[in-house]
Amino acid sequence: VQLQASGGGLVQAGDSLSLSCAASLSTFSTYGMAWFRQVPGKEREFVAAIGWKGSTANYADSVKGRFTISRDNAKNMVYLQMNSLKPEDTSVYYCAADRYTTAQYLGETAPTTIKFWGRGTEVTVSS
Repeated sequence: VQLQASGGGLVQAGDSLSLSCAASLSTFSTYGMAWFRQVPGKEREFVAAIGWKGSTANYADSVKGRFTISRDNAKNMVYLQMNSLKPEDTSVYYCAADRYTTAQYLGETAPTTIKFWGRGTEVTVSS
């Protein structure tokens, strides 16, 4: 299983950025998908999730109203549209997946319990 995140970069505060995650999962639609982020010296934190049925999403309070998670089951892709970026959004963003999981579960469980992780993509927001 491979999760490949991409789309990170250097932007200014207030800009938008879209992250993508390509998943090599044969039954992608059965996986709940999530984005987490981590800065050096801090714990990995939940950002957003979309359930395996694709009908519900869950967001961290810090990104609610600014970020949107979506998925395309036909392409085995999950996306994170990030608008109105702030310097505190600077982090390495990781894509994660676990089978038959809901958006709520992915937002509440410890990251160590989530089965599949991709390599991160770095986002830097300058002030």
